[in-house]
Amino acid sequence: MRYQDRAVLVTGGGSGIGRQVCLMAAAEGARVAVGDLDLERAETVAAEIGQGKGKGEAQAFRIDVTEPASVNAFVEGAETTLGRLDVLVNSAGIREIVSVLDLSPEEWQRVIAVNLTGTFLPSQAFARRLIAAGKPGQIVNLASTLGIMAAPNRAAYVASKHGVVGLTKEMALELGEKGIRVNAVAPGVIRTPMTERYFQDPEMSATIRGIHAMNRWGEPADIARAILFLGAEENGFMTGSLLTVDGGWTTGKKM
Repeated sequence: MRYQDRAVLVTGGGSGIGRQVCLMAAAEGARVAVGDLDLERAETVAAEIGQGKGKGEAQAFRIDVTEPASVNAFVEGAETTLGRLDVLVNSAGIREIVSVLDLSPEEWQRVIAVNLTGTFLPSQAFARRLIAAGKPGQIVNLASTLGIMAAPNRAAYVASKHGVVGLTKEMALELGEKGIRVNAVAPGVIRTPMTERYFQDPEMSATIRGIHAMNRWGEPADIARAILFLGAEENGFMTGSLLTVDGGWTTGKKM
């Protein structure tokens, strides 16, 4: 198995894509640190892993990705508990739905803090510990198709995800010679707790299908597979890449 005995740290691991990464990494033999702002959700995922078919190894942590002290405690605790550091997946994220004219400074700051600063701080803490130990590692960031294009009423989200794409390239450039690879995934519309309300409206569901060339929306497993591909050691010459997994959304418009 690709992840046998490797330590995988996941922020936002209590739900959605992050949860799926935790479950699938554990199924491939990983030791998993499930990090989430909601400790109860993280504990639920860790328990799922421990009680699963393979009875995998997982530890739950509360992490506020916007707070350096919380981030450092997560990375240090994961290393102590799991015995090593190998892969960091930055999956924590939020979004707003409000016009750029009505977006408050507070909401702007909140989205940028979680999505962009919340990618930078865990990556920095993780990389520092790897470099201090002289070890290689992988970082995989959750960007978005809205990191390469725009959509109405999401100014902060679009800006933050464009920032994640740029940060991924910058970290890859600076950390490559240290043996640390940094890549990102750009999902299309994925059905998660954050987006679930879209799918309760039949008209909206039909619209979502229609914007994808494959005529379907994505599921968390679609993105988790891509993340585990990027974090696998067999792809050791990939860094600074943005892997678009969007069912053909950005390929073009159906006329």
